[in-house]
Amino acid sequence: MNRSIDIHTRLMHEALAEAVDAAQKGEVPVGALIVSSNGDLIAKAHNESVSRNDPTAHAEILVLREASRKLGNYRLLNTILYVTIEPCIMCMGALIHARVHHLVYGAKDLKGGAVSLYNIPKDLRLNHIIKTSSGVLEKECRDIIQSFFRQRRGNEKSKV
Repeated sequence: MNRSIDIHTRLMHEALAEAVDAAQKGEVPVGALIVSSNGDLIAKAHNESVSRNDPTAHAEILVLREASRKLGNYRLLNTILYVTIEPCIMCMGALIHARVHHLVYGAKDLKGGAVSLYNIPKDLRLNHIIKTSSGVLEKECRDIIQSFFRQRRGNEKSKV
């Protein structure tokens, strides 16, 4: 088996654990982590928009902030960001500004994904191009978010 596939799978499992933590707190279950080019964990986070009353508190933004703080630099050169769901436009903009080298995500976001809808990481008009890989533990990543929203819709119907 390809060594990079093993590493991607292992690290996406860690991002999924963050997504589970988010769901248990009533947050949209998205988890993210940033690792160095040799696979050392720098930071991890999950969505906290609800608990922080902050529309920018996506897992990707929070993990970028923590990694930047730990490294003492807002440029996160030669890093890899793992996230369970394809980033939105806001998060992709932050990844570009941080100069993240590689984005690895699980499931596509066909309603708001900055890669599948807009192909922002490969837009040559921007000053940084991000390597992307998708589909790592795709089913598990898709299932956790779909289950969360199914449950939420079911709970909302029972309150009416």
